[in-house]
Formats: sequence, structure tokens, C-alpha cells
Amino acid sequence: MPNSGNSYKFDLLMRLRLIEVVALWEGKINSHHLMNAFGIQRQQASRDISKYRTEVAPNNLEYCHRQKAYIPTRKFKPMLTYGQADEYLQLPLHNYMLEASLSRLNSADTHTYGSPVPNRHIEPEVLRALIQACEHNHRLEVDYRSVNDPQPDGRVICPHSIVYAANRWHVRAYCEKNQEFRDFVLTRFFGKPEKERGTAQFKREHDKLWNTKVTAVITPDQRLSAEQQFVIEHDYSMKKGKLEIEVRACLLGYLLQELRIDGHSIHADPKAQQVIVQNIDDLKPYLFS
Repeated sequence: MPNSGNSYKFDLLMRLRLIEVVALWEGKINSHHLMNAFGIQRQQASRDISKYRTEVAPNNLEYCHRQKAYIPTRKFKPMLTYGQADEYLQLPLHNYMLEASLSRLNSADTHTYGSPVPNRHIEPEVLRALIQACEHNHRLEVDYRSVNDPQPDGRVICPHSIVYAANRWHVRAYCEKNQEFRDFVLTRFFGKPEKERGTAQFKREHDKLWNTKVTAVITPDQRLSAEQQFVIEHDYSMKKGKLEIEVRACLLGYLLQELRIDGHSIHADPKAQQVIVQNIDDLKPYLFS
């Protein structure tokens, strides 16, 4: 359990935690991160970084003149956070404010709880390499293994986006081995990705399924009674008996997984499935096989 940071005011504590999270997972932190995230002036951002280095974790950061930023030392140890990848990966979802993923650290008296889930550990060196590849169009040689192909498998990928779907983090990347864009689960990379020569020739703008938007029309399972369907409509905040969800075509399968819908068959028990995709025939070309 990290230090709760109770000795700091909430707004300062959020900034100190941001320093720790970004430094750990991006491999560097400077004033611009804090200025952009919190709308503060450079002088305040510099004071915050100085406070983190002197009061919170004197051995965690050192200045790198080449990068013009502070980078983690070999002795880096999270002091105000858990050191989990989700703390970094969820930043865009919460506009860098961190309340959703970090406020639990000092909320001993709360009426809101979450069911515990297994923590799928993501190695910092893997995430850092993928983030930098997305930003700079790097080609990466990786050892990626799956359940269908569990043997060590070297391949070169060109990542363009990191995505949270179906309770897991993925990277969307062009796979030079398969010559197509694919999703790779972050916890299935082994070892450290190595940068390859040259820049990616296939980028986000070339990913047709990423750039294609489709709309899934969700309705209550018509096998339910009228009263049961009304409950489902209320549960999903449906309008006129349906809910329209726009999603990138390559993420449609994950959306249906989260809704517990099998795009290829109907569950025998309507109370188990509860909802269906009204326009499933139109969407089948985009579903996982």
C-alpha cells in the first residue's frame, strides 16, 4: 500500500501523483505535463516537481539534459500510487485528474465499492516502448504469444493506438508478419520490445476498420414479456425501445462481449441474454470469427 499523501491538499496531491504516474510509465516528466493537465503556470509546475523530489521521493527522479526532463532512477519506487499500468492508461479517460483511479487511496470512509478483479500486470518497459511507438511511428520487434499460438513468436509491429476493451488493454498495430492490422493484448508481450530501423509505413490513417464507424442498435430480447422488456429499457436508458451505440468497426466484437451478446448465435434463455443487436446482419462483416 502506497503512502496516502494525507499531509497534502487534494489538488497538490493529484499533481504529485501525476508526476509519479507519468514518470514511471512514460519514462520522463517535465513542467509541460502538469501545465497541460491542470492549467497551472510553469513556475507552479516546477515547484511541484521539486516538492516531489525533495519531500515525497528523493531517490526517484534525476534530471536528463538531453531530454530536458526528469527520468526515473534505477531506485524508482512508487510512493503515492500502486505502480499499476491502469493508473497511467486511465489518464485520458479522466482528463489527467486521476480521481477515479487514485482517490481510493485516501477514502477510508466511503459508500462506494468495486468488486475486486485480477490485476493483469503490464511491464513498464513494454508499455513505454508501445507509447513511444504510437507517438513516433516506430517499428517494434516483439515476442508476442497467444493462447492459440503459445510458442515464442518474434514479429514486427507498428502500433498506433492503445485501447481498453472487454476488460483488457490492447494495442492496435499493423503486423508485418500477417500483413494486416490486429489487436495485441498488452499482458501477452514477453521481454522488452526492440526498436527496428525505419518508420512505420502503415499508420492509423491506413487502418480501415479503425477509421470505419458502425452503429449497433441494441433492443431488449423480444422473447421477454412486455414488463421484462420495460425493465431492460429502463436499465439501459433506451429511447423508444432501443439504444444506438456508435463504435469503431474493429472494436465491435469487444462491445458485444461486454454486453454478453454472441454475434453468431442466440442464447437459449432470453433472461440470460436480455438484449440483442437488432441490426446484427448488417454488422456481421465486422465481427470476430
